[in-house]
Amino acid sequence: MEAMVADARPSATIRSVPSEGFKPAKVITQDVNVYYGQKHALKHVTIDIPERSVTAFIGPSGCGKSTFLRCFNRMNDTISAARVTGKIGIDGLDIYDPSLDVVQLRARVGMVFQKPNPFPKSIYENVAYGPRIHGIAASKAELDDIVASSLRKAGLFEEVKDRLNESGTGLSGGQQQRLCIARAIAVGPEVILMDEPCSALDPIATAKIEELIDELRENFTIVIVTHSMQQAARVSQKTAFFHLGDLVEEGPTDMIFTNPKERRTQDYITGRFG
Repeated sequence: MEAMVADARPSATIRSVPSEGFKPAKVITQDVNVYYGQKHALKHVTIDIPERSVTAFIGPSGCGKSTFLRCFNRMNDTISAARVTGKIGIDGLDIYDPSLDVVQLRARVGMVFQKPNPFPKSIYENVAYGPRIHGIAASKAELDDIVASSLRKAGLFEEVKDRLNESGTGLSGGQQQRLCIARAIAVGPEVILMDEPCSALDPIATAKIEELIDELRENFTIVIVTHSMQQAARVSQKTAFFHLGDLVEEGPTDMIFTNPKERRTQDYITGRFG
């Protein structure tokens, strides 16, 4: 069974009023539910994701945060038992509209996974792959510019500029993850999803990725799933806490970590469970 939104309409638009203290919403979700067969994995989630900022999803394992993240580029479509209901809009357009081109959606919404997954190709070809298949570059020179620019934005160009024809799998773990970020950037996305992007990295590589995230938010809307509350506190402006499929609380990161409204949030932040 193909994953779908039960009440998607071709002409649907989704609007929201900007949350106080945040930039206007880039992604708007309304009453989103995800089912895996009979399991109700995500329950009635409504949240706005502000543009050009970092929103962190935190919570214990199995709480639904990665499931929710994968709704934003319809990755749950690839799971036969998955079913999604509710509304998700990017710039007001329903991304589960039946007429929407999912390939184009995934160009607009890039994704960086938990474990670095460079293609078994050269560093150059890793970054050039997306622009080539989407027909973004009109010439080899233009493609060269996109590759160099993307590597620069990912903070990797100076480290690899003399070995672009070497395999991307030969890089260190942290470099591989930055290569994957460059690969995502190369197709000109508006939103970048990051699912535990530092969990497989050492502290030095993690620090570089966090610095990069802070730089990228000037031009991209970023949503990051992280088990590290310290990381969420360092990199995000908005934080959402999930527990057992529920969105328990969301708000400015400093408020969530210093003055949460919900007892479950307080208990998780202080380490009483998780």
